[in-house]
Amino acid sequence: MNSDFSWDNLSWDSLGDERVMVIVLGVAAIVLTGERTTWHVLRNVVTIAHEGGHAVIALLMGRELAGIKLHSDTSGVTLSRGKPRGLGMIFTALAGYPAPAVMGVGLAALIGLDLITVLLWVVVGLLAVLLTQIRNAFGVLTVVVTGGAAVAVMVWGNERTALGFACAVTWLLLIGGLRAVIELQSSRRAQGSGRRGGPPVTSDADQLAWLSHVPGVFWVTVFFLLSLASIVAGGWLMLSWNP
Repeated sequence: MNSDFSWDNLSWDSLGDERVMVIVLGVAAIVLTGERTTWHVLRNVVTIAHEGGHAVIALLMGRELAGIKLHSDTSGVTLSRGKPRGLGMIFTALAGYPAPAVMGVGLAALIGLDLITVLLWVVVGLLAVLLTQIRNAFGVLTVVVTGGAAVAVMVWGNERTALGFACAVTWLLLIGGLRAVIELQSSRRAQGSGRRGGPPVTSDADQLAWLSHVPGVFWVTVFFLLSLASIVAGGWLMLSWNP
């Protein structure tokens, strides 16, 4: 990979076709995640990453994974068994909203290293593992369709198609992850930031507030700043691509 990319030297002549494509796909991701109808469809990919984040951290914290459900309204739930409070539960609840951003940066790094085929196999592999934990029909359909798209690109797509698909998915995770955080705060405001006196059911931020005694808005701010930083980092990594 050539790492001589600099924002100071940014110009259409210096970008090349591939970098122009990265920028165009980033703009498209902003538009599509900002439009209600397309966002409702695309958000399912963000939800997959979100629930996968909960599942991975739950296992790393020694909790027993009881299954994942993905719903047609783009919500999801990851069930795990273990202590109802403590660090294990805090980290499990914390993992969801940062997961799309973290995964997006990881995929962007693979794009920057020109490891597009590796990226596609990573996506398919993660989805295959996740599929073993899905516990409802819509969730199975969502994961299979998403994985099938990646497989189709590997089998029938050329190098440029693979790069475009990889960048599109990465931008979706990065920008869609930020949109999900913004929706989180809007939902919290509309619902009064959860219940009092017991474990909240409205959002991860309110659950974290109950578990940690730190206000939910603090956790939303953490999610927002991490997502924003990930967009910048992911964009830079993708624009650093040079075979």
